[in-house]
Amino acid sequence: MDGVLDEPLTKTLGPATAKVMAENLDLRTVGDLLHHYPRRYEERGQLTRLAELPLDEHVTVVAQVADARVLTFNGGRGQRLEVTITDGSGRLQLVFFGRGVHRPHKDLLPGTRAMFAGKVSVFNRRLQLAHPTYERLDAESGEGAVSAFAGKLIPIYPACKGLESWKIAKAVDAVLPHATEAVDPLPATLRDGRGFVPLPQALLKIHRPQTKADVEDARQRLKWDEAFVLQVALARRRYADGQLPAVARRPVPDALLDAFDARLPFTLTEGQRKVSAEIFGDLATEHPMHRLLQGEVGSGKTMVALRAMLAVVDAGGQAAMLAPTEVLAQQHHRSVVEMMGDLAEGGMLGGAERATKVVLLTGSMGAAARRRALLDLATGEAGIVIGTHALIEDKVQFHDLGLVVVDEQHRFGVEQRDALRGKGRQPPHLLVMTATPIPRTVAMTVFGDLETSVLDQLPAGRSPIASHVVPAADKPHFLARAWERVREEVENGHQAYVVCPRIGDDLDTSAEARRKSPEDEAEKRPPLAVLDVAGQLSAGPLKGLRVEVLHGRMAPDDKDGVMRRFAAGEVDVLVATTVIEVGVNVPNATAMVIMDADRFGVSQLHQLRGRVGRGSAPGLCLLVTEMPEASPARARLGAVAATLDGFELSRIDLEQRREGDVLGQAQSGVRSSLRVLAVIEDEEIIAAARDEAVSVVGADPELEGFPELRTALDALLDKDREQYLDKG
Repeated sequence: MDGVLDEPLTKTLGPATAKVMAENLDLRTVGDLLHHYPRRYEERGQLTRLAELPLDEHVTVVAQVADARVLTFNGGRGQRLEVTITDGSGRLQLVFFGRGVHRPHKDLLPGTRAMFAGKVSVFNRRLQLAHPTYERLDAESGEGAVSAFAGKLIPIYPACKGLESWKIAKAVDAVLPHATEAVDPLPATLRDGRGFVPLPQALLKIHRPQTKADVEDARQRLKWDEAFVLQVALARRRYADGQLPAVARRPVPDALLDAFDARLPFTLTEGQRKVSAEIFGDLATEHPMHRLLQGEVGSGKTMVALRAMLAVVDAGGQAAMLAPTEVLAQQHHRSVVEMMGDLAEGGMLGGAERATKVVLLTGSMGAAARRRALLDLATGEAGIVIGTHALIEDKVQFHDLGLVVVDEQHRFGVEQRDALRGKGRQPPHLLVMTATPIPRTVAMTVFGDLETSVLDQLPAGRSPIASHVVPAADKPHFLARAWERVREEVENGHQAYVVCPRIGDDLDTSAEARRKSPEDEAEKRPPLAVLDVAGQLSAGPLKGLRVEVLHGRMAPDDKDGVMRRFAAGEVDVLVATTVIEVGVNVPNATAMVIMDADRFGVSQLHQLRGRVGRGSAPGLCLLVTEMPEASPARARLGAVAATLDGFELSRIDLEQRREGDVLGQAQSGVRSSLRVLAVIEDEEIIAAARDEAVSVVGADPELEGFPELRTALDALLDKDREQYLDKG
């Protein structure tokens, strides 16, 4: 934005207020404040219902004082004012201490209506606001306050300590006249074609609506701005990527890939064939592939990726696969070598004639092994390398890098993708794999620069998994039965996992404890720990079974040892943290008990569950929780137990966590810039905005005909974000 909207708030609002806004809400200019929209609107007398207050959040409520009383303590030396307010849905206690009791005692007489703001806490198991600020809404409180709230709809702004919603409202009043100078990013044809109000009007309507229809008009319009500007940024990036040169890698007949396919003991699923065809199509072009491969746990993504890697090796290039952790890199390396057999023994006696070398590269490798791996990469002897971020270091030189496969994208920053890209003589093709199913709209927003392929069939030979919630507190005998079920599985020659949220004897419990709210202290014990649970099980319900532990703090060799013994069937029950969440493949493991399942996210539970039922015997997953029946946590677990469809679950997960979280985890400022756009509900808007963006960028990649849109893009992609998008 230019002109007035770029003016710092210090000029308009004064230094103190501007400082709080900058520090707590990241609002620095007039334009920033104009785009700080109300979170919701209250109508007189109908309020954040007191019955639904969220703990530990700053809230603003409008309510009526029911009664107020001053209590003394410390032998009359200390005073406390307790005020009870009500809004028809519930009651809430306000507390004021010390010298601060006199003014509110005079102001807050029974019957007074006021707006109250403060942080909700729990005291004696009841919700309360301690020392809230308030603004009376009665005639005596002076003309100013009344006129400020005279509009029927009271805007409630996202607020913070030291800056209540109504103070923000007053600040917005000061800058609102500048809304007329806002530059409208939407092309006129699009705006008129969809019947949107102009931007200045939308800003007025969202901050000071007369009616609910005003709010609706403004939101629709502002959602479009966000969706469209973001999609234009992504479309330009796809367009620019499409202009980059790459070496086309076409499969060669009768080479590695054909030899590999010939020895597969099973046929590929329809889905695997379709996705492979999409990938091979991309690899055959002179522009770098950018594809996101989403697949359920166990849908055979690794197989699809491996076939793409072999095709690239056949075409004379090298392929690199990047895993987020050493354990995973080692696992991928093991399973790729197993799948390839003697095709992975290039240059060795007994290797197949068309074989190549598959090397592993991780940070903790010994110097000699590392030197050998680096040499094999530089000479091209190794066609496939699997590793962690160590692959990206300067020392690593490739002979001819043609394809990069990234596993679990959401743990992998764009800077790393960029560094790897620079390793090829021309940008390599890129395939990103994720086992977290992402709803289409999130994929369009978060991975908008990638084309998406989805594997949604499970390969033949996979067994169904039955999932049940075990309410340990309500029905202790269910938990006893769960351990019996584990014993039964072991007696039938199978194995089981028991997953816990923590390792135990934690070094970080004190920090944990400091972060807990009083409610946690009262209601919850610390999450169950691997070491404690393993001990209790071995001594109790699983006595006589071979129980071992696995967690992230063990030395890499110990971890590998445990996993090898488990895979070999020498361990009956593995008690572990979520280390096992990704990539552990033990077909004989049929049961999983997840302790304190309510401490895990929906997608994480789904990932974990995918570790059982990998063989021919059916899987069983028991979600143990002490949460009461009516709690949201139990509803979440119920949802996980009810469906095996990861896409369905990821929608539920998003709706519950609100997408801010999901987008916030992605490594970019762009994504957290969504203010009114809700990724799940606004699916149609995002899809339509994407289509419009593609056609605008296709016709005018530099946006020369759309100066306002370019201005808005610059604002969205201020320097660091711009660089971020370039790197992606």
